[in-house]
Parts: sequence; C-alpha cells; structure tokens
Amino acid sequence: MARSSRSRRRLYELLGELPARRGKISAQKVGLEDSASYRLERLLLKLNPGDPVPALLTLPRTGSAPYPVVLFNHSHGGFHQLGKRELIEGNVYLADPPYAEALAARGIAALCIDQLNFGERYQRKESELCKELFWRGQVPWGLMVHDTLRAIDYLVSRRDLDAARIGALGISMGSTMSWWAAALDERVRVVVELCCLTDFDELIAARGLDEHGLYYYVPGLLREFDTARILELVAPRPFLSLAANQDPLTPPRGLDKLDAFMKKTYRAQGKPSNWRMLREDHGHFESRTMRAAALGWLERHLLGQGRSKVE
Repeated sequence: MARSSRSRRRLYELLGELPARRGKISAQKVGLEDSASYRLERLLLKLNPGDPVPALLTLPRTGSAPYPVVLFNHSHGGFHQLGKRELIEGNVYLADPPYAEALAARGIAALCIDQLNFGERYQRKESELCKELFWRGQVPWGLMVHDTLRAIDYLVSRRDLDAARIGALGISMGSTMSWWAAALDERVRVVVELCCLTDFDELIAARGLDEHGLYYYVPGLLREFDTARILELVAPRPFLSLAANQDPLTPPRGLDKLDAFMKKTYRAQGKPSNWRMLREDHGHFESRTMRAAALGWLERHLLGQGRSKVE
C-alpha cells in the first residue's frame, strides 16, 4: 500500500506544474433538460484557477438516489468541438445508443467534462496550445488529468450520487484518461477502457507515436514508468479492457504483454476475475459486442454487488 501511494504521488509529479487540488468544487447549474431516459444538468464546474469547466451530468429516471455514477471521458479523434457532448450524442466510432441513454436505462448516472481545448473550451490548434504549455513548464495531459481528478471531487460531493460506486469509461483518449484516473485515484472503483490500452515500448517499436496527439506525451515518463507500472496501480479493482487487433493505437504485441502482466498481477492479489481483456479482429471502434461487454461489466460491478461491496 505504501509503495502504491509513493508511485501515485510520483506519477502525478511528472505531470508538470499543476494547480493545488484542494477545496470544495463550486458548481453552477446553467441548464436542466429532460429526455425519456434521463434528466440532464448542464454545469459549470470550478475545477482549476481558470474559467469554469463546462460539464454534463445525466441522472437516470430508473432506480433511486444515491445513484452509481460513471465518469465518462470523451475521446479526441480530431473532434475538438464535440467534447462532452459525446456522452449524449455519441461518436462515429461508438456503438448506439449514446452512453448517456444506455447507462441511464440501467440506473447509472454519468458525468462528462469538456477537457482542455475541447467542446466549449476549444480555442486553437492543439499543436499551438501544446507548444506554449511546454514553454511554460506545463504538460497538456497533466492539466487534463488534474481537471478529471477534480471532477471526481465534485462527484463525491453530491448527495444524490454514490461515492462508493464510481466507474470510469471512455474510448481512445477517453480510455487513456479512464485508466490514468483510476491509477491515480482509488475512488474510481471500476474501469472500462475501449481501444487505447497502449504499451508505450511496443508503440515505439511499431513506429506508432504519431497515432496519438501531442497532448498525450508526458516528458520524462519512460524514465520511471511503463504502461504496466501505471496499470498495476488499478489492481485489484475491476478492470475491463476492450481492444481491437487492427487498431494502430494499440499494437497487438503490447496487448499481449499487458494482458499477461495484468493476469499475473490480479492473481497475485487474489482477484483474478477482476481483470479481463477482450480482443476483436477489427480497427479503432466499439463493436456491438464490446458495448454489451462494457455495460455488463458496469452492471456487475456498480449495480450487482451493492455500494459497499464493489471490489
């Protein structure tokens, strides 16, 4: 436990100069809408010293509060102006229906924030922003992770959400954010990642670095961490990896290595069934079988065992 705490602290330190993570999150509700399956809150959350961060929170019409909740991390894909709306509108590489609807039908709430330079926070080309931040000693990924962890602070502050039943879910960039957030914050009790569990060394070997955006790269990370060392910080919490063998973002040799490592790690911690990797023979998209597996995993670990029994 002490080793894990030290590793989490050091991993976070590598993310550049970041604002202090303390104090209550102030929130302003700027809109309220109803759909057939959920109530939608449009929020402005004060997650950092800059402008408030726009967010969407969906609350199901089934079940009763406090609801289990999924931190839905939106993808990249060049869809800078979509951002948090991916939760309620979906995306070209996500199965139907949008996750807001699918989760609400199962009694699960969801929160999605606009990440830096996405959605309502979109201002300029990513390369221009990253270059300025690097000059200023800041890491784009670090700023995104900071806001994500502060979003978890907001979730646990709400009485209508169950702080003991928080999951993280996303595809592509949202996948990476989900497993980073879980590695750094044990309040994330369940992880589902779609199409972005990338072994860093195998990505280099496959000449795949340009498949990921400039935002993704943390200076000095590989001197101290590889993917496996980050992922082991999630164990033994339930972790489902949904991967595609033809996805250039996730070289198959890397998937082989990570699957073997995580199976060994979870066995050693007495929870072998809490890790699962499912692989399909296609490219960078969520298939219908992946969607079914993702929802089944969340149902099992956020709903089936009750708030105090999530492993």
